[in-house]
Amino acid sequence: MNPASPDRRHVTARVYAARALRDFGDGFAAVLLPAYLVATGLGAFEIGVVATLALLGSALTTLGIGFVGARFDQRALLIGACGLTIATGLAFAAAGGLAMVLPIAFFGTINPSAGSVSIFAPLEQALLSRVVKDSERTRMFARYSLVGALGALASGSPDALARLGVSQMTAFRAMFVAYAGLGLACGLLYARIPAAPPAAKGKPVAALGPSRGIVYRLAALFCVDSLAGGFAVQSLIALWLFSRFDLSLAAAGLFFFWSGVLSAFSFPVAAWLAERVGLVNTMVFTHIPASVCLILAAVSPSLEVALALLLVRSALSQMDVPARSSYVMAVVTPAERPAAASVTAVPRSLASAAAPAMAGALFETGHAAWPLVICGVLKILYDFALLWMFRNVRPPEETTDR
Repeated sequence: MNPASPDRRHVTARVYAARALRDFGDGFAAVLLPAYLVATGLGAFEIGVVATLALLGSALTTLGIGFVGARFDQRALLIGACGLTIATGLAFAAAGGLAMVLPIAFFGTINPSAGSVSIFAPLEQALLSRVVKDSERTRMFARYSLVGALGALASGSPDALARLGVSQMTAFRAMFVAYAGLGLACGLLYARIPAAPPAAKGKPVAALGPSRGIVYRLAALFCVDSLAGGFAVQSLIALWLFSRFDLSLAAAGLFFFWSGVLSAFSFPVAAWLAERVGLVNTMVFTHIPASVCLILAAVSPSLEVALALLLVRSALSQMDVPARSSYVMAVVTPAERPAAASVTAVPRSLASAAAPAMAGALFETGHAAWPLVICGVLKILYDFALLWMFRNVRPPEETTDR
């Protein structure tokens, strides 16, 4: 599809709608899964095994779809992924023991971290990049990130059904069926996207070709960033606030809601800023102040100061998300986009999983503020490395407009 085609608005609108529905479903499924497994009689170790298999399965399928995404119509692959979502929801609703749950967790689409690593992400990012102009790409990714964040914020809980008199297990199963229904709705949206023009026959398509070095360097840097972020995931910040300031659960819930709102609405600001200072500068010079706020919050003398600094951090720390997605899509060839999206996303997810255990050990030894400080310092080092390594690797819109 020509980026100048008016149909691009219909394509992006349908992808945005599907992203919002998916993140709504992923948001409640990430909370639903462990509660459901407890209700079925599984213990903490068994639930940990299920979560590990789900994360591993998500990572492997995301990598796999990234490497074949350039060889097939991305719309058809997205519809197939929706079929897998439907099967996952229905299978979990019918599951009756660990032997059934384990393969569903591995091959299914539910990610217990509710993160951006999914079979859909590389396909959607490549599809969106194909149908918009270079000058519109970052704003498009800002909207894409915003609708996903709002979808996750709106996700609900089976408690609503339980309050209507439905048994807990029935409520759990109903929400898995609802998850399958969201997969069906997404499939209908994708089905209305025009198919891509057929690729030229006889010309092999490499998953990663001339941009391989750039992608691997970005992936390595993003791993450092995600490893740092793992020291200050939401649950650990909540634990620090509970132990340091005796914050109530209700107050913590309110704080994290507004933190999510600030993060979500920072995405359009990031697009506006990227048009003026560039994608790499946007990533670096919003990240560094956010990291400084985190370090200062770790040594704050009062709850009010700590919460204020953490809210400022929330308004800045996610502004690199649309800029990062746009940059990755910009500095590779169109055929490499699905693989580039998956290769830069999956290692990030795996790297972030390593840090919480180390942070927990620091908590146990009485050094509760250290994980926040380590996170801030590592992220600042990552930012300087990114600026040094990629300051001269510019996307097309920056080389033509400046």
